[in-house]
Amino acid sequence: MAGLIIVISAPSGTGKTTICKHLLKEFTQIKHSVSYTTRLPRANEVEGESYCFVSKEEFDKMVVSGQLAEWAKVHGNYYGTSLEHLNKIKEEGCDAILSIDVQGGLSIKKKCENASLIFIIPPSLNELRNRLEKRNTEELEHLESRLRCAHEEVKHIFKYDYFLINHDLEETINNLKSIIIAERHKIAHLPESLL
Repeated sequence: MAGLIIVISAPSGTGKTTICKHLLKEFTQIKHSVSYTTRLPRANEVEGESYCFVSKEEFDKMVVSGQLAEWAKVHGNYYGTSLEHLNKIKEEGCDAILSIDVQGGLSIKKKCENASLIFIIPPSLNELRNRLEKRNTEELEHLESRLRCAHEEVKHIFKYDYFLINHDLEETINNLKSIIIAERHKIAHLPESLL
């Protein structure tokens, strides 16, 4: 059985990366599809695990040669999902989890209609502001930009299949696990060998 494609989108600071890390620890059959990006790495990020960091020129070559399943410009940087990496995960029979922005998520939905799109939102924009400030990785100007983007991103929530409100990390992770288990048992994913 080919694996699922699970898209997780959320405004910056909502906890998307933390939630995905917990999910990967608990489900060995889920693999993270590492995105390519032109942005600089943060202090705690590892090349090839957090992201594949490339120059704008390298990224442009990947776009032109059709190596990306989706790509988008977000907060002034480019992000994209490797088509080869995504196909490899699915061929292994594993589920691919993509931690990507709304533009990318909607692109994947157009190309892979069986993809499951899950949107994670903060309890409020004030809580999101607090989380971004605690992260201490943004200048005030960038923080305001991220909050404006979050407001715009949330407008697309109705194009997604599911939503989760991340007010409690453990509860959000448990709810996400329930969604994934339910998705695996949809009739659309029934292996042909069982028919």
